[in-house]
Amino acid sequence: MLKKIFIAAISLGIFIGCKSKSALNYSEEIVKKEQSLSADITTTEEKVKAFLAKEQYDSIAAAASRMENLVEVKLTEVKDLPAPDLKEAPAFKDAAIKYFRFIKSMYTGYREFGTASTAEAREIEMDKLRSLVLLKTDAISSMQRAQRKFAEANGFKLEGN
Repeated sequence: MLKKIFIAAISLGIFIGCKSKSALNYSEEIVKKEQSLSADITTTEEKVKAFLAKEQYDSIAAAASRMENLVEVKLTEVKDLPAPDLKEAPAFKDAAIKYFRFIKSMYTGYREFGTASTAEAREIEMDKLRSLVLLKTDAISSMQRAQRKFAEANGFKLEGN
C-alpha cells in the first residue's frame, strides 16, 4: 500500500514538473522574442532623435517603417506560437500579443509623423505619439502581470522574482 502511494506521489511530482517546465519554456520563448528586438529598438530610438533634430522626417519614417516590420514579424511569431494547455496560458498569450501590438503602434506613430506633409499634420501626429507614450508603462505592466499570473499558476518563478 505504501509503495502505491509512493509511486503515485512520484508520478504526480513528475507530472507537475513537466507542466512547470512547459510553462517556463513558453514564457521564455515569448521573452526571447521581445529581447530580440531590444538592440533594434535602442538603435532606432537614437536614430529618430538625431533625425528629428535635423528635421529629416523621411528618415524618421524609414526607420519607423523598418521597426514596424521587425515588430510585425515577432507579433506574428507570438500569434502562431501555440499556447500550452496550462492555467493562464491563453491570458498570457493575449497579453503578449497586445504588448507587441502596442510596440508596433509606437513605430506606426513615428512613421505617420515622418510622412506628415505639413507642420500642422506633424504636430497632430506628435500629440498622438505623446499620448501613446503615456500608455507605455501600462502596456509593460499588463504584460508583466499576466506573465506573473502564468508563472504562479504553473509553479515556476520568473527571473528577478
